[in-house]
Amino acid sequence: MNQQLELNEYKQQIADLYSRRGQTYDEGDWHPRIAHRLVEHAHISQGQHILDIATGTGMVAIEAAQLVGFAGRVVGVDISTGMLEQAKRKIEALGLNNIELVLADAEKLNFPANSFDVVLCSSALIWMANVPAALRLWHQFLKPNGLIGFHAFADTAFVEGVTVQKVAEKYGVSLAFSKPTGTIEKCHELLKTAGFEVIEIKSEQDGSYISLEQAKRMWSGSSHPVPGQFPNPLSQLSSEQLKEVKAEFEAELAALVTEQGIWNDMTIFYTFGRKPRLTSP
Repeated sequence: MNQQLELNEYKQQIADLYSRRGQTYDEGDWHPRIAHRLVEHAHISQGQHILDIATGTGMVAIEAAQLVGFAGRVVGVDISTGMLEQAKRKIEALGLNNIELVLADAEKLNFPANSFDVVLCSSALIWMANVPAALRLWHQFLKPNGLIGFHAFADTAFVEGVTVQKVAEKYGVSLAFSKPTGTIEKCHELLKTAGFEVIEIKSEQDGSYISLEQAKRMWSGSSHPVPGQFPNPLSQLSSEQLKEVKAEFEAELAALVTEQGIWNDMTIFYTFGRKPRLTSP
């Protein structure tokens, strides 16, 4: 695993963020559960070669490696050394020897064309600086009839993001968050434009009730990286405006409180497409 990686400022912020989260990322059941569902929907077979984009702590890569067996191979790519260190520990503890971890920017990979049966990306597509270009790049790595699969989140997902978007718009600030993949139609168009066919999207409602205090703690201000946007659009606001946005953010959240708490929607689109088969001349 190469420990030297040159990243632009946007990507370095993401790498640092997830390295800080590395030791606690596996806590709770949500990330493991949706990673498992992505693998489950992909119908991975023995002997396949799998590319796991933004592998993180290796949830998808490990399950895929167990499915492909000794004849198969999994490559897990991530820009966060902290996440990859956690993945490495888990892989070694399980004694798996068919996984290779690569420290790399998922938008600058140079694998041989037509070398993977399946490309998967769990919970990370919106972090790509250029989602359409990333999908076109990964398309190259797939064998003909190869499968791509990723998580996309509805534009109603993550109450803190939706609420910040609503408030920020009043100040002339546009935050994308899940908007690029926010509908089934958008996901379908992204894959179609990147050259995929036989597109299948499974929408599954997810989410939970959280307390007002939990919701308030999700505020990250202008210093936190924002998916697909650099610098953080909130950084254009003055400190006074930022205080106003935060106050309105908390007031909007308070208005959402019910007896059960605040509903934090996390609707997921399990999105799949295939690279076209080779056509006879």
